Amino acid sequence: MKDKIKTSIIIDRELWEGFKSKIGEEGGLKALSQAIEEAIKDEISESLIIKALEDFLEPGTEIPLVISPLKPKITTSAGGVMREMRDSRP
Repeated sequence: MKDKIKTSIIIDRELWEGFKSKIGEEGGLKALSQAIEEAIKDEISESLIIKALEDFLEPGTEIPLVISPLKPKITTSAGGVMREMRDSRP
């Protein structure tokens, strides 16, 4: 996302003032813009991830709709690993 735009929104005054006082006091207008960008990215993160994955695929390859879990190749025991970590503490 290289280009920036200036936009107007209509939002509840009390909500905006609370947000602005929390974020704006820390870093001014730039911090407000970054906080809003991050909130938007959080909301559309799924589509951003899909786009990034599609960029890695060869043209014409589709992302599978069903993802199946894989079993580990090596048998592991989470409890055994935790016990080993606890026993190794000084």
